[in-house]
Amino acid sequence: MRYFLELEYFGKAYHGWQRQPNAISVQQVVEEALGVLLQDPIEIVGAGRTDAGVHAEQIFAHFDVAEALSEEFVFRMNSLLPKDISIRSLKKVKADAHARFHATSRSYEYHIVTKKNVFEVDSAFYVQRSLDVEEMNEAAKILLQYSNFKCFSRSRTDVFTYNCSIKEAYWELQDEKLVFHITADRFLRNMVRAIVGTLLQIGLRKMEVAQMHSIIKSENRSEAGASVPAHGLYLTKIEYPNSIYN
Repeated sequence: MRYFLELEYFGKAYHGWQRQPNAISVQQVVEEALGVLLQDPIEIVGAGRTDAGVHAEQIFAHFDVAEALSEEFVFRMNSLLPKDISIRSLKKVKADAHARFHATSRSYEYHIVTKKNVFEVDSAFYVQRSLDVEEMNEAAKILLQYSNFKCFSRSRTDVFTYNCSIKEAYWELQDEKLVFHITADRFLRNMVRAIVGTLLQIGLRKMEVAQMHSIIKSENRSEAGASVPAHGLYLTKIEYPNSIYN
């Protein structure tokens, strides 16, 4: 039978979600804890990959077991996991439910602080200069007019298509923090960090809002802004159709 694990993690200590041959990953730590608890090697399939240092407030992974799991499973798993990884819930799903392929949307946030804050050193990007948030929001709206985002993708990647359907993209002030929200059906590798880096160039008045059109149409990564650091990025929400659940 198949289960969905809902997890959260603080990514500083990990080389991303996916198993790596020479570095620790979130997937490896979770699989090892599952193996100890269930006394059997377990492989999990995640909803997607996050880069080294990126955080997740919500991510799902599926795995298969022969027998039903007890109500104490979440508590027992969390007792085995380190303090920066937590299981939020366990849900039984249909046998063909897939954590990656059945996801209908994914949401990210990017956190920026404009005043030095020692408590946000590993959780938000510190930008020392003032930003024109109104211009950044105008540029963010332009993203919704396009579907091909090759200009924001890593140059060397094996994706079948660069098309993504962005449903929302906007900046929001939260006290002394500036947060970028973006939701789409899928994302390319490095896409959100490259978008934020480009929007920051506009906010710093180094680019004009209208340049977003030419950058996207160019399909050239070198035309867009530099990627912002990973530690300000959060995967915040993944949605699935109700049909996958028993």
